[in-house]
Order: sequence, then structure tokens, then C-alpha cells
Amino acid sequence: MSDASDKLKHRAEEAVGAAKEKTGAATGNERLEQEGRADQAESQAKQTADQAKDKLKEGVDRVKGAFKR
Repeated sequence: MSDASDKLKHRAEEAVGAAKEKTGAATGNERLEQEGRADQAESQAKQTADQAKDKLKEGVDRVKGAFKR
């Protein structure tokens, strides 16, 4: 899977988690509400990892560029 599709997938997971949380709150289903919060937290962690990976790649590309001169 490509980086772009991973990022899109992680954002979609967060949206699904938010929907679960809201549905759980609206219906009084505490388990579904908690599951939605957990899904969102997991997705946010994945998105943070995606950002760190992007920053690392930028740094590596910069270093490679410095040696090509």
C-alpha cells in the first residue's frame, strides 16, 4: 500500500471511530462509544507515525541532496 493510501485509510478510520462514538452516545451504548474513542486514538497514533515517517524521509532526502553537489 502506498503512503497516500495509508494516510487516507487512517483518516477514514478516525472518521469511523467518531461515528461510532457519536452513535454510542446517542443510543446510550457505552461500549460502542468507548470503542469509537479507541478507534480514533489508534488512528491518530497511526497518523502521527505517518507524519514522523514523512519528516524522516525529508531529512534523508536533504542529506542525500547535500552529498550530490
